[in-house]
Amino acid sequence: MVNFDKNRIILLSHLNVTLYALCFWIQIGTLPYLTQKFDVDPITFGNLQTTFAVVQLMGGPLFGRFGDLFGCKYALALAFISAFLSYFLLGVANTVFIIFLSRLPSVFMHAMQGAQMVITDLTEPSERPDKLGKLGLSYAVGMVLGPVIGGWCTTYANEQVAAFVAACGSLLSIVLVVLFIPSNTKGFILKENTEKTLKKSKKLLDFDVFTSLIWKNPSARKLLFVKMLSGLPVGILHGMFSMIALNHFHLSAEANGYVLSYAGFLSIISQGLVIGRLTKRGFNEWSLINGCVAVLCVSNALMSILVNGVIGFCISLIPMVVAGAVFSTVIQAMLTKTVQSEDTGSMLGVSMAVHSLIRSVSPTIGGFLFQYYGFWSFGAIGFLCNGLLLVYLLISNPR
Repeated sequence: MVNFDKNRIILLSHLNVTLYALCFWIQIGTLPYLTQKFDVDPITFGNLQTTFAVVQLMGGPLFGRFGDLFGCKYALALAFISAFLSYFLLGVANTVFIIFLSRLPSVFMHAMQGAQMVITDLTEPSERPDKLGKLGLSYAVGMVLGPVIGGWCTTYANEQVAAFVAACGSLLSIVLVVLFIPSNTKGFILKENTEKTLKKSKKLLDFDVFTSLIWKNPSARKLLFVKMLSGLPVGILHGMFSMIALNHFHLSAEANGYVLSYAGFLSIISQGLVIGRLTKRGFNEWSLINGCVAVLCVSNALMSILVNGVIGFCISLIPMVVAGAVFSTVIQAMLTKTVQSEDTGSMLGVSMAVHSLIRSVSPTIGGFLFQYYGFWSFGAIGFLCNGLLLVYLLISNPR
């Protein structure tokens, strides 16, 4: 019988997040080159990304509720099984229909959310932003390695091989979760509340729970609105970047992998060095949010006006990625503090649903903007959204 240790569980969660990001970014970097074989245009590619996001939107809240009811172990296993099926279908795809079909198993492919649930269960609220930031650091490591490995697979083999490599990585994660993650991670912090938790509703789809999490929780509503408005331009750029790299910067699959890895490296610096230092110095959380939105506003304006080539784009990514990493981590930590500890998984699921909602509309918007207005429009819409949000925050935030 495995002897579970809190630090070991946290370490394993970091390893699984790295593996998840590695596999996810292997297929993300190679997907546009696979679709190019079937003459997929930017709008259809945007629809493909939208399909993925809509499917994840449907599964995010249910996944979080599943984790609260049955434990993070089974939730993580479900996430990696979904990832394996999605990547395997992509590997055997020989038509555009099969590529679209490969997006459907991703309904429960929420491994990052599952790992956040584990970290939230095992940490106190005061240390949560730093711990969640470190989890983002592990994700960024996979984000650095994944595109490079995907580019190599595409260059020296083909896109299907890259998808099969991602599927194998997901199988490894399933084994690690089954062997080394305990069924109940909430018990490490909430031993005294276990009996109370067991008396709560056991329904997977409980509208009363989600109503109390959102409509009866003004603090959460405000945070989710802020996340949605600031996240929309990021989602548009993220959803279309591989297509931008292919059709605007004219990068090869290998070069595209290096640019994505560069963005991942910036995220490592942000998650590993910036977030922890800011939170430990006692900066107010809303002050951090305001500062990040201001930086995003300026960096999007610069990208729209000044960036013509890939070098300029890489430079503009520096403030954008750093501010985005701090923003997303602080928002996630604040959301988990707006609910009781036994409902943190459900709240993270709602937060993931907002993220998926952004991704469900942003590829279609991005495909339209790119086809009819060009690359500069991505920075323009980022400046507009974050500028309006900054005005709202300066008016509404408590001093």
